[in-house]
Amino acid sequence: MIRRYQLDNGLRIVEESLPSLRSVSIGIWILTGSRNESYAYNGISHLIEHMLFKGTQTRNARDIAEAFDSIGGDTNAFTSKEYTCLYAKVMDQHTNYALDLMFDMIFNSTFDEDELEREKNVIYEEIAMTEDTPDDIIHDHLHEVSFKYHPLGKPILGNHDTLEGITRDDILKFREEYYTSDRIVISIAGNIPEGLYEKINELFSDLPSNSSSNDELMTSYNIEVMKQHKETTQAHLCLGYEGIPIHHDSIYHMAVLNNVLGGSMSSRLFQKIREELGLTYTIFSYHNAFRDNGILTVYGATNLEQLDLLEQEIQLTVEDIWKHGITEKELNNTIQQLKGQIVLGLENPNSRMHRNGRNELLGIEHIPLNSLIQQFEQVTHRGIEELAQKTFSQKPSKACILPQDV
Repeated sequence: MIRRYQLDNGLRIVEESLPSLRSVSIGIWILTGSRNESYAYNGISHLIEHMLFKGTQTRNARDIAEAFDSIGGDTNAFTSKEYTCLYAKVMDQHTNYALDLMFDMIFNSTFDEDELEREKNVIYEEIAMTEDTPDDIIHDHLHEVSFKYHPLGKPILGNHDTLEGITRDDILKFREEYYTSDRIVISIAGNIPEGLYEKINELFSDLPSNSSSNDELMTSYNIEVMKQHKETTQAHLCLGYEGIPIHHDSIYHMAVLNNVLGGSMSSRLFQKIREELGLTYTIFSYHNAFRDNGILTVYGATNLEQLDLLEQEIQLTVEDIWKHGITEKELNNTIQQLKGQIVLGLENPNSRMHRNGRNELLGIEHIPLNSLIQQFEQVTHRGIEELAQKTFSQKPSKACILPQDV
């Protein structure tokens, strides 16, 4: 059972008790990511996430690493376009200690100037690694053209110029504005010890709120083409169709539609373009849902001589779904597949912590597993057809990475 609490300052807690386990997964979720950044400070959310591990007022970077190792725990963090999360998995007896460490990392980090410059260099290398991986960087390019003039179009990592200009004072100001109680969720799943609420209240009750902070809303989806030439053997292609927000009534229909299109090995794109035509090794689709918009992406790579044919076959597949819908077998098989993925995923307490934390942070209702499965079972052909028509009747945005000297 999922239980929700709220401190007087607005900080939310969501917990799921799994008493048969001996472990606890903890996540501290902050409602801030690259969409909250100005263009001059693009990458600051991700930079802060890195710096959380680089030392506090009482612990240096080695102390933090050794503290988690000494209790046999794992910790990590990530930044997305809409949120940042610091998380850990520990034995249940070490839950309070882990919370102490995580609070210290987030709110007592010193952001030492020397450490900051070193970590910028680390991220420069991370950016270079991404840029050297065409099947990775092309998705950033697609977002850049699709969400042009909006922070959602900027990369989570930022770029060399913006990172170079970010100072310690900029970081402290950004943390003060966005790391506030009204934008934080603590998600916990596992064998939760008694007194945990009191421990969280002790640590977090003095955090200020800042209800004046807000997120720039998406105004429109941009349809444009970006081409880049790189030293690569293959040509890489991403097509982006305007999707739907995360709270949209058709979000379950979109999951089914995407899975039939290119979300699995039995999908139409995989079976037609890879298995039947042999045009590519990799072909897939996925849907990203944000709070006010979404994007359905199709990715594939092939040799340059076959690129036009690859795009043509993708468009024919999309058009066929748009005009004729999906079969009864595709609908039933996809629903069973998605149900299986949900059930198997929730057998992992870390997955439960992530699901609950993200849902609470984004205002998504916590519904029982059986009710969630029923949502997929209620997906209809008519709903799929209406969504496909809305999604695929518009031209997609496009990003291409082509071999050098073409």
